[in-house]
Amino acid sequence: MQWLIAPFEISFVQRALWGGILVSLICALAGTWVVLRGMAFLGEAMSHGMLPGVAIASLAGGNLLVGAAISAGVMALGVTALGRSRQFSQDTAIGLLFVGMLAVGVIIVSHAQSFAVDLTGFLFGDVLAVQQQDLTQLAVALGIAALISVIGYRAFVALSFDSRTASTLGLRPRLAHAALLCLLTLAIVASFHVVGTLLVFGLLIAPPAAAMCWVGRIPLIMLGAALLGCLSTGAGLLVSWYWGTAAGATIAAVAVLLFFVSAAAARGRDRIRRNKSAEEHRAFA
Repeated sequence: MQWLIAPFEISFVQRALWGGILVSLICALAGTWVVLRGMAFLGEAMSHGMLPGVAIASLAGGNLLVGAAISAGVMALGVTALGRSRQFSQDTAIGLLFVGMLAVGVIIVSHAQSFAVDLTGFLFGDVLAVQQQDLTQLAVALGIAALISVIGYRAFVALSFDSRTASTLGLRPRLAHAALLCLLTLAIVASFHVVGTLLVFGLLIAPPAAAMCWVGRIPLIMLGAALLGCLSTGAGLLVSWYWGTAAGATIAAVAVLLFFVSAAAARGRDRIRRNKSAEEHRAFA
């Protein structure tokens, strides 16, 4: 078992493991609602919408997380504002802002010749470069995400199934939607340094979707997503260490692979149940 333990005896791999675990927990909380509400396209647009803020913060020597948060917040507000228009569907608003924010970010980046390395990190992450300060920030983000999830749980559940029911129950669906956007923004901003914006959806969507193949209750989906995300992190780091692949991309790839394995196993389970039920029906016929 030495081959299994040896990589994690190195300090920067340990920090990468803890960073991936914290990101997995945050993404499990936010990603469950993303999958339940079908918000994957919005989440992807918000992740790319961070590019202008990150680019400006990098060029100005500011905090990248602050720049990313401001830019993603602007994206969320824009989607909310345009989504209220009767002339445009929400998908249209998301698509327009997605392209617009990404174009602005690329224009800013194109004027900075030394931005290529930072842009690569923004897109694909650098989990092996996680520092103690990053772990502290992720822990704080996890605490905030857990608080939002607990306080808004009833409203989020009602909003996921019927916004009119949420309004009838006095749960203020617009406020709940805004809080959900904040939770999604928090997850994306906190995760992009570890796995990058292009790969964050490996942990944001795949683990909750895999968990939903086996359980139906929302707390259990979150728990299953957290466990699968942590498993993806550990397995991804091991594969990356021995095969020399990009760590963030490998973690995301393992998460997606686990989803397909889970979906295939669940389909096999359902087929066995149907065959068993058919045999029992023929036996009693």
